[in-house]
Amino acid sequence: HYGIATPLVAYHEHNAAVMRPHLLARLEAGAALALVSDAGTPLVSDPGFKLVADSVAQGFAVFGVPGPSAVLAALVVAGLPTDRFFFEGFLPQKSAARRQRISALAPIPGTLIFFESARRTAECLADLAAVLGDREAAVCRELTKKFETVRRGSLSKLAAEFAEEPTPRGEIVLLVGPPGENAEVDAGDLDDKLREALTKHSVK
Repeated sequence: HYGIATPLVAYHEHNAAVMRPHLLARLEAGAALALVSDAGTPLVSDPGFKLVADSVAQGFAVFGVPGPSAVLAALVVAGLPTDRFFFEGFLPQKSAARRQRISALAPIPGTLIFFESARRTAECLADLAAVLGDREAAVCRELTKKFETVRRGSLSKLAAEFAEEPTPRGEIVLLVGPPGENAEVDAGDLDDKLREALTKHSVK
């Protein structure tokens, strides 16, 4: 489309270990290489960071050229706090492992950003709501494309809506607002809550 005649080679997670030494050898021989992605900014959730790390370790200069990033594009339109954010990438596919990971992320005092497949969006929203409570959230779909949509609301509201709707199409970014100011529980409060729970439930 742009008339670029420079030879291209594929570099992805399936061939990265084999290709990286060849690319580093070309740099050693004096070549200048460009890492280009057709799916957003390179190095975000892809093996490009290993190439950069090895290049830097061998003393080669690495320069960045800004490009489209679903993470930042979603953050600026979600209507959630932007002063602190944490990009997790993809959560585990199975619900139990997913909930465990969400629980570990719960205390982070910033907006959480996830990539998710369209077919797991409803399940993921349900798990986020179950673990994080009714935080504000946004579901961003097909960002920067013709059918871009952003749905905002509480996690429980979004989870209920997506559970009743057909599976969405396209690329999905989920964002969840930070915990409220009173989300942290001190040790004394936690002990009281445990004693109260033990009056109604078993230790298990």
